[in-house]
Amino acid sequence: MNQVDYLRISLIDRCNFRCQYCMPEGSELDYILKQQLLTDEELLTLVQEVFIPVGFRQFRLTGGEPLLRPRVVDLVGAIASLPQTQDLSMTTNGFLLAPIAQNLYDAGLRRINISLDSLDPHIFDQIIGSHGRSRWQQVWDGIQAAYRVGFDPLKLNVVVIPGVNDHEILDLAALTIDKQWHVRFIEFMPIGNGELFGDRGWVSSAELRQQIRDRWGLTEAQVRGCGPADVFQIPKAKGTLGFISQMSECFCDRCNRMRLSADGWLRPCLLNETGQLDLKTSLRSGVSTHQLREQVRHLLAIKPEINYKGRDSGTTGVYSRTMSQIGG
Repeated sequence: MNQVDYLRISLIDRCNFRCQYCMPEGSELDYILKQQLLTDEELLTLVQEVFIPVGFRQFRLTGGEPLLRPRVVDLVGAIASLPQTQDLSMTTNGFLLAPIAQNLYDAGLRRINISLDSLDPHIFDQIIGSHGRSRWQQVWDGIQAAYRVGFDPLKLNVVVIPGVNDHEILDLAALTIDKQWHVRFIEFMPIGNGELFGDRGWVSSAELRQQIRDRWGLTEAQVRGCGPADVFQIPKAKGTLGFISQMSECFCDRCNRMRLSADGWLRPCLLNETGQLDLKTSLRSGVSTHQLREQVRHLLAIKPEINYKGRDSGTTGVYSRTMSQIGG
């Protein structure tokens, strides 16, 4: 396996959207109480005194929706200013982004992923569970603001759901032709949403690539990211197309990441719920950061390769947390 040096940090489990694939309609979610969240001080202590010393150098801030976290710009600045931080990025739904895009950039954030599952406002609102005023335009404004500010790469994440947005693949792919935008198609993954998955299934990346290849042609891109995406390009396009194929193509051998939940659980693998460390409780009970480093080192040493076909080895039954509670 690759060296594990990339940590996804969930700042909050709450979100202002309720996307079908992340927070399924009708499910009751137990949100983390404020006092159970890692404080800014605790999070920075773990980053500086535990994660960086064991080799983590790349950090991605996620949620829920990370922009709901109070003082998020200050937190970005604190992590970005650490000399060992080689890369700091964020995944957001973009709804709150436009007014603070410049502040985030000035604080040291350079890369951003924004969820854009549809170019049709009606379908978009259906996916995000909006039952009132449409939110598409505000997300689009956030994308435009991020582009103007200079986030590079600017990535747009698309979770493809059969019968919902799979007919928009070519329109979404076309966004990469004239702008240096990078669209990432993500296979729909059933964690915390088994009923929806069982009803509709998923579309393989190979099928999506073939649609795009038939329309414009498709070549492998010269530049690869640090994530699991297989990257391609429409000939002469300014941007790229990435395909994250966690259902159809195992990429565990390329995995370089772990996940820290908003309440301090370190998860060695998205599909592994049995091998987690409760770092927050240990920290608050007086366990030294030296001891925590040794626990994390041990977890790194035994980090398993679990893909979706072997998911039963990573859970004692059904997954107890949804994507929003894990941090994606």
